[in-house]
Amino acid sequence: MAKEKNQNLIHLFPLTIYKNRLGLAENERIELINDVYFQEKQSKNMKHKSRSKGWTGDTQGFEFIFSNKKFNNLFSLISKEITEYVKAIGINSDKIDLYYQRAWATISRKGENIAMHSHNQSHITFAYYLKKTKDDGKLVFHNEKGQNELSWKMFSNNLYQENLFTPNYSNAALGHLSTEQDEIVVFPSKTQHSTITNQTADDRMSISGDISIIAKNSEKLETLLTPVNMWKKF
Repeated sequence: MAKEKNQNLIHLFPLTIYKNRLGLAENERIELINDVYFQEKQSKNMKHKSRSKGWTGDTQGFEFIFSNKKFNNLFSLISKEITEYVKAIGINSDKIDLYYQRAWATISRKGENIAMHSHNQSHITFAYYLKKTKDDGKLVFHNEKGQNELSWKMFSNNLYQENLFTPNYSNAALGHLSTEQDEIVVFPSKTQHSTITNQTADDRMSISGDISIIAKNSEKLETLLTPVNMWKKF
C-alpha cells in the first residue's frame, strides 16, 4: 500500500488481531502432525472436498479435536493465549466463561487454499500453525464494513485496476498477515478470512477452533449467552 502523508487523520474502529508463538516442543509437534494425517486417512466425507480446497477436519468427522488426549497440552497452551487476547481487547475475564465449541485440523497442499468465510456460530476463532514454511501463503482478513467507502463497493479490486483510487490504510479491502510455524492467530469469529493458495511443495497444516463466551452471571446482561447450567433442554 502507498505510504500516507503526514495529515490530520484519526483512525477509529480497528480490527485487533492477536498473534503469538506457543513454543510447542518439536517432538510433540511431529506427533500431532502424524495424528492429523491419520485423521485425513479416516475421512468420512471426501466428496465434500474439491480439488483446489484444503482438507478440513470439521467436514470429515473430526470437529472435536480437543477431545483427543494427544492434543491436551496444545489446547492448554492455546487456552492461555485466548485468555490474553480477551484481556487485550478489554474484556473482564472474571465475568465470563470460555468454551471450546469445536476445533479441527486443516491441510492445504500445493494449489490448495481455504476460501473466504466466517464462523458466525461462535465468538472467538483461532488458527494455530502446526506445520508451515515461511514461503507459504498468508492469512487474509477481508474488510466487509468499508467504513470509508463513499459509494457502495467503491474500493473494490476492480475499481483499483481502473485507477479510481490509490490503496492505503483507509481504503484497504483486505489485509495479508504473515504467519510462521508454531504461531497462533486469534480474532473475532465474525471476521471474513481466507488463505492464500499454497504454492510450495510442503503441506500447510493448522489447528483451527471456535470459542463461545458465556456470562457467569447474566442478571443485568442482555448481550451475552446465559450460564449453560441454567439452560433447559426440551
